[in-house]
Amino acid sequence: MSIIINLDVMMAKRKMSLNELSERINLTLSNISNLKTGKAKAIRFSTLDSICKALDCQPGDILEFRE
Repeated sequence: MSIIINLDVMMAKRKMSLNELSERINLTLSNISNLKTGKAKAIRFSTLDSICKALDCQPGDILEFRE
């Protein structure tokens, strides 16, 4: 089972930098970077909610399942 995080794709579509997203959702740059690079092992629903609001997207735009 593999969950792919497409945060970098959504950020590019919205023309939003890592710094800007960090400020909008009040999360450290290192935590967002870990999500963006796929190094994170988990994500809180509250964080996912904040990211979706900031990027005006759905959770399925950020998370993808691949076998």
